[in-house]
Amino acid sequence: MTKPDPEKLSTETIVDFLADIFERRGGEEYLGEPVTMAEHMLQGAYMAEQQGEPEILIVAALLHDIGHFTSEFGTFSMDDVHDKHHEEAGAQVLERFFPSLVVDCVRYHVAAKRYICATDPGYFGQLSAASIHSLKLQGGPMNAQEIAAFERNPNIREIVRVRHLDDAGKIADMVTPSFSHFAPMVQRIVNAYRDELTA
Repeated sequence: MTKPDPEKLSTETIVDFLADIFERRGGEEYLGEPVTMAEHMLQGAYMAEQQGEPEILIVAALLHDIGHFTSEFGTFSMDDVHDKHHEEAGAQVLERFFPSLVVDCVRYHVAAKRYICATDPGYFGQLSAASIHSLKLQGGPMNAQEIAAFERNPNIREIVRVRHLDDAGKIADMVTPSFSHFAPMVQRIVNAYRDELTA
């Protein structure tokens, strides 16, 4: 899939656009993990929902890896020697339609991995082989200057939370609802942001 033209998307079509991505490409392999791309994102959202997180964070978890699909550079593989910046690709598609908290969780969930690796000594040992490989391409653990900059983000708590949901959403054969279960929730977040901008 080529990079979508954001001018052709609207608050009325963005949710259908995302649903179509899940339907057409959700069965693709996820970074050498025992789940597909759709299973991975749905697991994160479902865990957030089960744990009583607010809708905005559930939606952020659901969409955090959407850039793997929307990026014109394709998805990550274990053979990659360069980072493909899927987080930025996803954020660019979503930023017209979603509040900054959702967009930041998408844009900075990779940075959050680097941040937690630098600030939590036990975290690295919990990463999968694929996540360790991508960490190397993404710059490794943050240095002190990067940590300080990252901690200034007002959405840091939610970004880190989505990162932990990202790490957890790799369970083979886990049963979750489909995208359609979350679609009304996604639309409510889009509508609330639209109303906020036009108020």
